[in-house]
Amino acid sequence: MRTLRSVKPGETVKVSKIGGEGALKRRIMDMGVTKGVEIYVRKVAPFGDPVEITVRGYELSVRKEDAEIIEVC
Repeated sequence: MRTLRSVKPGETVKVSKIGGEGALKRRIMDMGVTKGVEIYVRKVAPFGDPVEITVRGYELSVRKEDAEIIEVC
């Protein structure tokens, strides 16, 4: 299992599963991060928080706690 948190800048990955429950999972899905979508990791802040990604044509910053529950392949 590989999470979005472990992806290096410059890599493109595909979402295989979103963990979490309730409001947290819903918030991530509302941002456009759903199963099967491709994510390009633009950059990661020096201490790993936040992770800047491009998803569905727009830029998004994701906290490292949220990136941990997004499984990618």
